[in-house]
Amino acid sequence: MMRSVGRGRELVRIARTGGSAAVTRRLVRRAGLALGTASLEFPLLPGDVTDAERAQAWVPAERSTPSESGATVAWVMAPPGPGSGGHTTIFRMIAALEAAGHRCLIALYDRWGGQVSRHERTIRDHWPQVRARVLSLSDLVAGGGATVSVATSWPTAHAIVARHVPSRARAYFVQDFEPWFHPKGAEQALAEDTYRFGFSLLALGETVATALRGLGLEATLVTFGCDSSTYTLTNPTGPREGVSFYARRTVARRGYELGVLALARLHELRPDVPIHTYGEARLTLPFPQVEHGLLSPAELADLHNATVAGLALSFTNISLLPDEMLAAGACPVVNDCAESRAGLPHQRVAFAPPTPTGLAAALIEQVDHPADPTTLAASARGEGWAPAARIVTAQIERLAGVRT
Repeated sequence: MMRSVGRGRELVRIARTGGSAAVTRRLVRRAGLALGTASLEFPLLPGDVTDAERAQAWVPAERSTPSESGATVAWVMAPPGPGSGGHTTIFRMIAALEAAGHRCLIALYDRWGGQVSRHERTIRDHWPQVRARVLSLSDLVAGGGATVSVATSWPTAHAIVARHVPSRARAYFVQDFEPWFHPKGAEQALAEDTYRFGFSLLALGETVATALRGLGLEATLVTFGCDSSTYTLTNPTGPREGVSFYARRTVARRGYELGVLALARLHELRPDVPIHTYGEARLTLPFPQVEHGLLSPAELADLHNATVAGLALSFTNISLLPDEMLAAGACPVVNDCAESRAGLPHQRVAFAPPTPTGLAAALIEQVDHPADPTTLAASARGEGWAPAARIVTAQIERLAGVRT
């Protein structure tokens, strides 16, 4: 009884200081702990967890002499959400392989058992250029697998091994060093172990390649690209106003909380500067905003052509944003760290200390002394994604034993 009274008084104190929303959050947290819902966040089913020892004991599926008719490449991935940059890059690689005469499959690993048809609608609606067949990982195994199976994240690497996906070879398209996604613990250890599974590693960018070398592993370096057909400079001399912020509350590496604090500081110092947010809608922020929600690439290019600068935060591998902003003549303000500098060696970005004051000061500097949009655009990667696609295609063909 006394314990209940104590909890009741605690909730009253929380309500006085944080309001009803704070009470609701506290009750939801307690209920989640009581019900064990934290286990639902683990990205693998228990039976799909494996290790390097089992992975390295794998025997490739037999295949006859090298073929001239192309390979079947199964890309194993988590279901994409609208606007996912990582999936967009994967789909670019798929398009390149298909253009080279190969057949691609998209094998979805959905730990929560969502319908493939629903996920396929998302892919067709938001990436209409994707022609690959979409199926579940279970259907891929039942159908005999593929010439090459490609993991695209640490959970999919585990699933490929644990489900014994039949293939002649295994590749791993590593777009980020995923142990950095997690605090020290089980998920970090399981993520790191996947790089020792013996897959052929394809590392997107120098940051990831360097991290893998730190584990004593070598990878094929895949160069970063920029969608130069969409992100172009259409406003070289016209007026620009305000800054932008990519708001993703559920992706820790994008620094949402830090970005909000920095923009609050910016607004405190310069309330005249418009702040544009995109990526999510219905944000409750401590400053006025021009909320755009989820934007298409073309709409985002228009926003970058209308603004002076924007926050492009990432605390692991760099995101696609810095080059996209540059290509449209806006200056990216990037958190200064070794990973950011390794991924952006030649681009004219504004590196800033990853603090509210440091980021706000960098934004104000760009607003007060804007860089020339033409100069910024000239420093963006101008070759598009073709170089990256050529590297990935060549490596997949080598693994498949396809004559080219």
